[in-house]
Amino acid sequence: MPTPVASSTHLVLIPSYNPGAKGDDTVRQARAQWTPVWVVVDGSTDGSAERLQAMAQDDPGLRVIVLPQNRGKGAAVLAGLDEAAAQGFTHALTMDSDGQHPAELIGAFMAASRLRPDCMVLGRPRFDQSAPRVRVLGRKLSNLCANIETLWAGIGDSLFGFRVYPIAPLRSLMSGRRGMRGFDFDPEAAVRLCWRGVRPINVEAPVRYFKREEGGVSHFRYGRTNVLLVWMYLRLLFEFVLRLPLLVVRRFS
Repeated sequence: MPTPVASSTHLVLIPSYNPGAKGDDTVRQARAQWTPVWVVVDGSTDGSAERLQAMAQDDPGLRVIVLPQNRGKGAAVLAGLDEAAAQGFTHALTMDSDGQHPAELIGAFMAASRLRPDCMVLGRPRFDQSAPRVRVLGRKLSNLCANIETLWAGIGDSLFGFRVYPIAPLRSLMSGRRGMRGFDFDPEAAVRLCWRGVRPINVEAPVRYFKREEGGVSHFRYGRTNVLLVWMYLRLLFEFVLRLPLLVVRRFS
């Protein structure tokens, strides 16, 4: 097995909430590729915190941060970013704990980030037959909204959470607002970072949806989550109109 790449500037950050056994597998796969890997356990009640803490006892490249209550994906990411910044890290690759994201591409995404550290590296998903059609169609609508609100600045996919973020600008924009704490985190982060001049780099990546009998776990709730996303895009649209003159100058200068 190849030795995982070690870095003092780039880390892998995995927000995790009740992922079941897939969470353990995801962490092992990430650790096989990279050092360090941090997991932020977002108030999980499925025993995964205890299992991951046991793994970390024998693995200095793995750190587990346990939040006492479930606060949402964005809140878990921010907790990890705050600690990462305090320890001198400049970039974080985020990936989900449910096994959908390709750990084998961690190195390629980190390499792209190191070449352009001022940019964010966004995964552009390549779906197979496991992808629910309604999710794929909904993604196209989300992508259209993100592209309109950034004047087609280059966001290949607004929802795919396999990404490398520069930590400083992301922490800065999150610390000043109450949103971006749940499922709205990924698309709002991409749009607002574009507004701040952080350019996107898109790298294609396969994504797999696991069925329940395969150990798949999803916390996406079609009604509640879609309401959250619609409200987010309406807020962004209002701000987009106010920002439009500046965005036009920046986009086309």
